[in-house]
Amino acid sequence: MGDDTYELLDYLFGPGKQDEHTDPHLVTAFDPHLPCPVRQPAATSLQDLADLLDAPAEALRGVRPVKHVWHVSVRNHADDRVLSDVEWGEVAAAMVDAAGIAPYGDEQACRWIAVRHAPDHIHSAATLARVDGRQPRLRGDIVAMHAAARAFEARWNLTPMSPGDRTARRAPATGEMAKADRRGLAETAWESLQRTVRQASSRAAGDTDFLERLRDGGLRVRERRDDEGVLVGYAVALPGDRAEGGSRPIWFSGSTLAYNLSLPRVRERFDIPVGADDWARAEVRIREAAGLLGRAGQAEGAGDVAALGDLLVAAAVHAPGLVRARLQAAAEAFEQAGRAPGERALTGRRRVESLRPRVGARTAHGPGRRRRGGPDAAARAGGGRGSGPAVA
Repeated sequence: MGDDTYELLDYLFGPGKQDEHTDPHLVTAFDPHLPCPVRQPAATSLQDLADLLDAPAEALRGVRPVKHVWHVSVRNHADDRVLSDVEWGEVAAAMVDAAGIAPYGDEQACRWIAVRHAPDHIHSAATLARVDGRQPRLRGDIVAMHAAARAFEARWNLTPMSPGDRTARRAPATGEMAKADRRGLAETAWESLQRTVRQASSRAAGDTDFLERLRDGGLRVRERRDDEGVLVGYAVALPGDRAEGGSRPIWFSGSTLAYNLSLPRVRERFDIPVGADDWARAEVRIREAAGLLGRAGQAEGAGDVAALGDLLVAAAVHAPGLVRARLQAAAEAFEQAGRAPGERALTGRRRVESLRPRVGARTAHGPGRRRRGGPDAAARAGGGRGSGPAVA
């Protein structure tokens, strides 16, 4: 949401932050015959277009919404074919329909446009005031647009994105990344908090142990308890991460960091019903996998196999004494069977030590490369990097 229609249009039809916009033009709009301010500058200007979009909002009785500018981008995968303007126009109309901005056939709906300034995506913008003076119903707009995108993926055989189940890992916001850059941090506060909380939850044996591990990890912890003193929630903050003006810490609840880091989900990790029979079955499966690897005699996927071998060795170290020796032997057999040609064996102790995370370290697989810039840098909601059409 935004508060300046002209500023958004100036960006969408302009050259971009680093001249990355190519051939910016109008794809479609609430009026399909609306002239493009770039291709038909004599017919209309950016200010004319902004005034036209803002007219219903300006005509509202009473106070106009502060954030009255709605904006979303839709992108397809880099490996997909390039969609035509006609196809992107169809996508844009479906998105504003799904979002409740402009339902099909509703002549009193909000005014909107769709702009294309790159081959792989479009931007849709609208003002949140219907022509009839009513407010649009936008609840669940992102989820509804994801569902509309699924239909286009199936219809045009495009690369499917991850389902919009609200459990995907969110990407850091542009403001969060800028703040981390100003402070000279390798990752955002949100990323640091999520990583530390996830590590603590994976090792904790109970509520008290979990909270102590969070504090030992250097986090500020705020507990939420009911009238009887029972812990019902928690929030964490990174030391030094404060709101504008430095007046207060910026707190994140567990569920804000990740769906499975809420207190009820964390507690599910405390009592995992794993018995001796389960460990015995694990030993059998590991030995079967080692046999398959030994018979294959191939080095393909050696990195993945080695990583799994590390995990098995670590699991064996923490197994009950009754089955520990047998599980360690099975893990060593798996490691030997999966060893790439010429690779020297590592002792179990060295492998376990190598699994210890380093605070502040950035792994090879995350967090992802930062994306800077204007609205194009917005994270895609509910989707990964390989997704299309992806709604942001």
